[in-house]
Amino acid sequence: MSDMSASASLAMTHLVSLAKEIDEDKVTPGVLGFIVFAVMAVAVWALMKSMNRHMGRVDFPEPEAPATDSEDALAKGGKKQA
Repeated sequence: MSDMSASASLAMTHLVSLAKEIDEDKVTPGVLGFIVFAVMAVAVWALMKSMNRHMGRVDFPEPEAPATDSEDALAKGGKKQA
């Protein structure tokens, strides 16, 4: 367990020294930021394509609308009342 804390503190000291080297006036996302954004865009595109394919397969019977009184009278052969 003490090895993990020692390696973690060593890593933090290296990261702190790297952070001091960065110019505070010129911070950009860089190549890593572009790669992450591109991967996220491809993932969203693939998910939307999959969703459209799955939604196209959905088929469910719609319930019939309940008939009104005037439609019942017409169906029985009666006259429509005004």
